[in-house]
Amino acid sequence: MELYELAVEEADESLEEEIHTQMNSARQSFDSLNSLELLSEETDVLSAFITIHSGAGGTEACDWTSMLYRMYMRWIERKGYKITVMDLVEAEGGIKSISFQVDGEYSYGYLKGEGGIHRLVRISPFDSNARRHTSFASVYVSPVIDDSIEVDMKTEDIRVDTYRASGSGGQHVNKTSSAIRMTHLASGIVVQCQNERSQLKNREIAKKMLKSRLYEYYKQQQEEERAASAAEKKEIGWGSQIRSYVFHPYTMVKDIRTRWETGNIQNVMDGDLDPFIEAYLKYLWSGNQPE
Repeated sequence: MELYELAVEEADESLEEEIHTQMNSARQSFDSLNSLELLSEETDVLSAFITIHSGAGGTEACDWTSMLYRMYMRWIERKGYKITVMDLVEAEGGIKSISFQVDGEYSYGYLKGEGGIHRLVRISPFDSNARRHTSFASVYVSPVIDDSIEVDMKTEDIRVDTYRASGSGGQHVNKTSSAIRMTHLASGIVVQCQNERSQLKNREIAKKMLKSRLYEYYKQQQEEERAASAAEKKEIGWGSQIRSYVFHPYTMVKDIRTRWETGNIQNVMDGDLDPFIEAYLKYLWSGNQPE
């Protein structure tokens, strides 16, 4: 403000750029603080687990899963957070599924609204006839909870399978059954971890991931009183998407819940998710419940 008054007083146009820079910086700080005001749940401050599964669309959907993973990676880089891949299943055209942990203060609070079905419409790079295709991917987000939060997770309700890991890690991961898959029989939730060389470490991480997903599962049951439509059992296809990304015949990203949209789809794919995140937090703050 003082710099602006000085520029007006001395009619100094050379200070205009610096004034704009300071105003943009102040606006970003205000938006950041405003978002923090909307994060009031006990788990908002925690780190997050994210799992992305390809859905309807075959090779197209696997490529779409890769694109979403890149989008979140760019956002994580912007926030200065840390990412650790827990499990990766590659497929023709991209990624079949991927699970990763995002470490950073309030990462779960910011990312919780990303959970749901994401729909892509574009001219397929895999179609020689250049036809328009629609693809889907599901995103599951849950907090990395500690021992202070109790979750009902009985040993007899969990099936544990071991298998040989694939992907990076050298010959060791392919010669030993170090990878762990845990299935919660009642809910059908499945988590996998093959990040570590040790089966014991993978088991510990998988248990932590399962506890996190169960926390969200039970929370949904309590809030919505309709366990049958919990996120794990939603069809990854038409009618259940939370956000649409359209590359053709026009460019637009639109959140179905908040109605927030933008035509700058490239910025979004490069990690500019903050406007969507803030719109979702305001949506919750106004009294709406997640769909």
